[in-house]
Amino acid sequence: MDQTARITRYLASLDASTNFWLTHSLDREHGGYFTCLKREGQVYDTRKYVWLMGRAVWMFSRLYREREAKPEYLEAAKLNLDFLRKHARREDGAYYFALSREGAPAAFQRKPYGAVFVCIGLAEYARATGEQQYLEEAVELFWKIRQWIADPALLGRARHGQSQLADVMVTISMLQELMPSHDDPRYAELLNQMLDEALAHQHPELGVLTENILADGLRRDESLPGGRLWCSGHSAEVSWFLLRILDEYPDAAKKTRVLDNLERSLELGWDAEQEGLYYFLDTQGLPMLELEWDMKLWWPHTEAMLALAHAWRRTGDTKWLRWLDRMDDYNWRTFVDDPGAPSKAVPGAPSGEWFGYTDRSGRITHNAKGNHYKGFFHVPRALWLACGELQAG
Repeated sequence: MDQTARITRYLASLDASTNFWLTHSLDREHGGYFTCLKREGQVYDTRKYVWLMGRAVWMFSRLYREREAKPEYLEAAKLNLDFLRKHARREDGAYYFALSREGAPAAFQRKPYGAVFVCIGLAEYARATGEQQYLEEAVELFWKIRQWIADPALLGRARHGQSQLADVMVTISMLQELMPSHDDPRYAELLNQMLDEALAHQHPELGVLTENILADGLRRDESLPGGRLWCSGHSAEVSWFLLRILDEYPDAAKKTRVLDNLERSLELGWDAEQEGLYYFLDTQGLPMLELEWDMKLWWPHTEAMLALAHAWRRTGDTKWLRWLDRMDDYNWRTFVDDPGAPSKAVPGAPSGEWFGYTDRSGRITHNAKGNHYKGFFHVPRALWLACGELQAG
C-alpha cells in the first residue's frame, strides 16, 4: 500500500475511535469514563478500571499535545485524572484495580499495573499542560512502582523470583515518558539495564521474547509452562520500545537482535492456516494452560503494526512494509467496525471503533467495543504513533 494512503487510512480510523470514546464513554456526572461499552456505545458495566483511566489520560493528553489542541481532548484527560487522584489510591499508596461509578473501591489486584498507567498519564498530562505538579506526582509514583516490582510482597504477592517481561516493558514505558521532562542521572542507566534484561528474555533457538525467566542471573527454566510461555503480540510490542532506546544509545548488535525478535515473533506467531497472530504459544509446542491461546485479539495486532512501522523507519527494508500490508489487511477485515471496511457481519450499526476478540478463524466472539481490558488506548496509540513513524520515514 502507498504510504500516503496508509496514513490517510490510519488517521480516519483514529478519528473514528476517538469520536466513539468521546461520545459514549465520559461520565460527566461522577468523573472518569466507562470502558464496558456495547457495539453502539451503550454502557453495560458502570465500574471504572484504574489502568484504563490512566491510559485514557495519556492518550487524550498526547492527542492534545501532538495532533490538535482540542479542548475536548484535554477535558477528557482531566475528567479521568481528577477521578483517579480523588479515588484510585489507597492509604498505603497502592492503587485499586476497579472503582464503582461513584469512586468507591470495587477490586484490588496485587499487581503494579494500575499505578503504571496512572504514572504515564500524569507525565503526559504534565507535558500537555505545563503543570509540573503532575510530573512530580509521576516521578514519585515511578519510584514506588520500582519498589513494588523489586519486592512483590509489598503488594501482598509471593516473591516469585522471576524477571517478567511485562515488568521490564512497563519500566521502559515509564522511563520514556519521564525522561523528556525530568532529568535524573539514574534514568539512563536503568533504561539500558532494562534493554539488556529484555534481551535476556530472548529465546536462544526461537529468537522471540518469552514472558518469564529466572531473575537470579536471568536464567531460563522451561520445566514449567510459565517458563515456556510467549505472546507474539507482546514480543513484538517490546520491539518498538527497545528500538526507541537504541535510537538514543546505538548498538548495532543489539539492534539486530531486536529486529530478529520482531521478525521471528511474526513468523512463528502467525497462523498459516487461518491468518492472524495467535495469542499465546509454548516454546516447545506443548499443550497450553491458557484456554484462549489460539484466539485472535486486537492488541497483539495493533502492537505488531506499530512495531513494523518502527522497523521500516529505522531500516528502510521493504520486508517490513510487506508484513505491514499483511497486518493491515487482516486488521481491517477482522477487527475494524467501519462502514467502509470489509469487516465481519455483526448485527447492529458500525461504530468505527475496533472489535477486540475473535476465535481462531477470525469470527467475532465478543461484539462489545470495550471491557475491563480494552479502552481508549491500544487502537489510537498504534494508529497515531505509526503515522508518526511512517511520515518520518
